[in-house]
Amino acid sequence: MERRIRVAVIGASGRMGREVVKTVLRETDMELVAGVSRTSGPIDLGRMVGMDECGILMGNDIEKVLIESKPDVLVDFTGPQTAVSHTNLAIRLGIRPVMGTTGFTPQAIAELDMLCRDSQIGGLIAPNFSIGAILMMRFAAQASKYFPHLEIIEYHGDQKLDAPSGTAVKTAELISEVREEIKQGNPKEEETIEGSRGGYYNGFRIHSVRLPGVFAQQEVIMAEQGQALKIRHDSYDRAAYMPGVAIAVRKVMTYTGMIYGFEHFID
Repeated sequence: MERRIRVAVIGASGRMGREVVKTVLRETDMELVAGVSRTSGPIDLGRMVGMDECGILMGNDIEKVLIESKPDVLVDFTGPQTAVSHTNLAIRLGIRPVMGTTGFTPQAIAELDMLCRDSQIGGLIAPNFSIGAILMMRFAAQASKYFPHLEIIEYHGDQKLDAPSGTAVKTAELISEVREEIKQGNPKEEETIEGSRGGYYNGFRIHSVRLPGVFAQQEVIMAEQGQALKIRHDSYDRAAYMPGVAIAVRKVMTYTGMIYGFEHFID
């Protein structure tokens, strides 16, 4: 039997972190070896997520925990404030980072790619792990060749820290790879309320909605004379991201360098 992939979960007590813990405990080819949370006490990780005790207690010193547990892969769904530092720490320790958070500039991604290659390990930065969301982005990019006039509207809960979302930014980047910049709208238009037209990206607009009770939705609206096309994806639960996380943990063991975007793993 092949050795199971050793996984550490950072931000394990958070809402996404708990789902990752459950996923790793259920996967037969993975072994949960550590969980880190700055705000949680030393609770058994299995018990924390409503499963049988697994014998792994929560830690709060990320570097100490990683050194002692020796994971193959680190899965991190913390936040943009710590994303880069956690990724650098993982690479320095020879651990493959799977980052489900935003906060990485193109320059930072390029630097992390070099560090991964120097260490001969793989890494992944993914704004979205939902296979449905990846297909939405891919379909939108394909359609933008024929419907270049478009806008992106993304919806999240009112506690989300970044705007626009990483998924919206990634969608915009994919569209811009195949669509030349077209400045849309009336050239004489004027915002009477600042920001009402949304954020400007390569000629089109991105709108971020933040409301309590909303989970995660995004739609790309495209229009030409006499017709419109709407491509939309709705996530209703964090479990929607977990099949993608499992794929990422396995894939990151097979290559060298930092990959930006889960879509590279979907044929």
